[in-house]
Amino acid sequence: MKKRDFGWIVSLPFYAVHVTAVVGVAFMGVSWKGIALALALYYVRMFGVTGGYHRYFSHRTYRTSRAFQFFLALLAQSSIQKGALWWAAHHRDHHKYSDTPKDPHSYRDYGFWYSHVGWILSSETEETDYSRVSDLARYPELRWLNKWHVVPAVVLAVALFFIGGWFALLWGFFVSTVLLWHGTFTINSLSHMWGKRRYTTTDDSKNNPVLAIVTMGEGWHNNHHYYPRSVRQGFRWWQIDMTYYVLRSLALVGIVWDLHVPSQKVIDGDVAPVPAKKPARSLAAPVPATEAVLAGISSPSLADAE
Repeated sequence: MKKRDFGWIVSLPFYAVHVTAVVGVAFMGVSWKGIALALALYYVRMFGVTGGYHRYFSHRTYRTSRAFQFFLALLAQSSIQKGALWWAAHHRDHHKYSDTPKDPHSYRDYGFWYSHVGWILSSETEETDYSRVSDLARYPELRWLNKWHVVPAVVLAVALFFIGGWFALLWGFFVSTVLLWHGTFTINSLSHMWGKRRYTTTDDSKNNPVLAIVTMGEGWHNNHHYYPRSVRQGFRWWQIDMTYYVLRSLALVGIVWDLHVPSQKVIDGDVAPVPAKKPARSLAAPVPATEAVLAGISSPSLADAE
């Protein structure tokens, strides 16, 4: 396991949320209404992670308006997984260097704990490399949100307290957030350990139907690493992908459009995997076309928010 210098400013709040959730449930008792509230906000915010952080900001697999782009960032950041630009920059590096020592959370190189949660607490991953997200960094509202990334989560917590008191705050925020964190983190750790490989890729990504339910479709991880440009990660009809279903519904009413789906040739496995890229480049340079392919980013000219 890789040893890193962990920043206490980041780590203490993370552990405090866990302690508050456990102690709060022990003190207030288990409640079916509380569990329902926690799960409801878990899946609402999970869509912010999967449909926002991942399929929109990281890979630009569909287009939307500038207003909805901002809403996606707000919803995603209510999960307290840092700013949308921070998340996208690190995720693009994950695809560029997948399962190599330069991957921010390589299970192969750094072990389960670091790939699951240690990397996000490391002081070495605190900064945002804006050169990796130059297509997004031109929006001042996204840069502001990236700087003040805890604001959406604080607003959610305060709103829950005023609406439902300590009960709503405990279950809707603290318990839901702990579940959401570890549900999301399973894709960085367990989906590179546990499951089956349908496609040959240069990494250890695997498909896992259990994780697909937990993460609204992200468990079809081998599919995703094989063809990351796809908005749809469940390639087959039986591969449940709730994030894609939500995005399809939003497309029907014109909120999102130009959803990039895999061709039959891609689904059949007739696309060669792209090897992880190792050379570094200038900090001031925009994302080149070859790196956009490596990260599975759709053409910026087609993906810009309007």
